[in-house]
Amino acid sequence: MKTVIEVSDLYKLYRVGETVVRALNGVDFKIYEGEFCAIVGTSGSGKSTLLNMLAGLEKPTKGSVVIAGEHIENLSEEGLVKFRRENVGFIFQSFHLMGTMNATENVALPLTFRGMNKTERLRRADKMLELVNLKKHKKHLPSQMSGGQQQRVGVARALVVNPKIIFADEPTGNLDSHTSQEVMELMQKIVREQKKTLVMVTHDDHLASYADRIFHIIDGEIVQIEDKRTGEEQ
Repeated sequence: MKTVIEVSDLYKLYRVGETVVRALNGVDFKIYEGEFCAIVGTSGSGKSTLLNMLAGLEKPTKGSVVIAGEHIENLSEEGLVKFRRENVGFIFQSFHLMGTMNATENVALPLTFRGMNKTERLRRADKMLELVNLKKHKKHLPSQMSGGQQQRVGVARALVVNPKIIFADEPTGNLDSHTSQEVMELMQKIVREQKKTLVMVTHDDHLASYADRIFHIIDGEIVQIEDKRTGEEQ
């Protein structure tokens, strides 16, 4: 199996007054191509800090993060922006859709930053909306869609750039349980059919159970890794 993400000896320390807080305390793991991994932990466990490190949004105090062969902890801000644009798709808890744009235009937006012509952008966006079963909602504004439909637009937008990796931060946090299940099943399907690598952060053990592997994080340390495919634990 090809390694897509490799984290080694990762630390993130914050100083709060006289106290040093270890948000991450020596984290090591690998994530493989085409895998759906969930990082699960309570508020303050370090899971969001870890996702920010993987996405290059925060620099580690110590340690390395290698993604698609690139040491991202060594990249400049400009290099990180380029790296994310070429390799990463994001799915957020609050959908971050542009209210004045319809579904197709929202999905096409990341392609604008790649300098792609409008016809090709909209063609690709339409194709992604079909993939997430929103063919009939292409011309709808966010205000004309339910929360679940808006998050499907978010998923399509993450996929339109054909990323190597998708990072999802509490992707169903604003959805009811039935809609959450639909979005999780959609994400599972995309990982399998599109061979994408998906890393999701959640506080919800039930949502984490949709993943192939579950990384349990407590006080900045990975305390257990569950493999749902083999039933093994590390």
